[in-house]
Amino acid sequence: MEFWRSLNFRAALLSVLILLVLLGIWYVATSTSTTPVSNSSVGMTPEQIEYAKMMGKDPGNNTKAAGFPTLGQMGAAVWRHLSNPFYDNGPNDKGIAIQLAHSLARVALGFGLAMLVAIPLGFVIGMSPLMRKALDPFIQVLKPISPLAWMPLALYTIKDSSVSGIFVIFICSIWPMLMNTAFGVASVKREWLNVASTLEVNPLRKAFLVILPAAAPTILTGMRISMGIAWLVIVAAEMLVGGTGIGYFVWNEWNNLSLTNVIFAILVIGVVGMLLDMAFGLAQKAVTYTE
Repeated sequence: MEFWRSLNFRAALLSVLILLVLLGIWYVATSTSTTPVSNSSVGMTPEQIEYAKMMGKDPGNNTKAAGFPTLGQMGAAVWRHLSNPFYDNGPNDKGIAIQLAHSLARVALGFGLAMLVAIPLGFVIGMSPLMRKALDPFIQVLKPISPLAWMPLALYTIKDSSVSGIFVIFICSIWPMLMNTAFGVASVKREWLNVASTLEVNPLRKAFLVILPAAAPTILTGMRISMGIAWLVIVAAEMLVGGTGIGYFVWNEWNNLSLTNVIFAILVIGVVGMLLDMAFGLAQKAVTYTE
């Protein structure tokens, strides 16, 4: 009985009701959005039909969406993509799992490099008022710059679109981690540091056994924010540089005038972003000390 009255259950029930209302609005709004048209492959040569298929179009389809896709069309698109997510028919026609793998790999590399720089540097800034004052002007100048503003410079110097995307993820991920790590380290209770000094704990052991556990929740908060920004930026970066990735998939499907696939990709981006945020939320909860 307690479960049925719990806040979590009521929140889940309300979420389901909101979803059903939104789907109902979608259904009503698009119930008359498709009109039959003649076979679009009529008058096309076999070479033109084959080229259209290579570009992700279906010239033999005898229905054409006159507006927003219906729920039935979305359901068919979701099933088509999820039933065979690993297919590879060429540069412009890859499964959604392959596109996601490329995006997640770029995010993981850029995010990992940012961790290697931001967390140690954040420790130094947090433990040294001198370093904090010396580096603060540089941080305040570089932090507000849009990550995509670095893309032309990265493409010119690195001359590789994939590596440039990783560099952009590195740039956008480093600042939240750096600032939160420095704040967490600087906020460690002075009593704990005094006890460590009294016991003559060497600086390395003090950093790992005293400061790091105390600052871990704040550091995880910075990592959580950085991951959200990184996943946001990689989509825009892949639209610019092309090649592979979920961002390129969105742009390519828009060029193919496939609004159904664009909406499907948007939903995938949102779900993956939610799962990444949930993972960092669980990690943050695991390292948070509660009395």
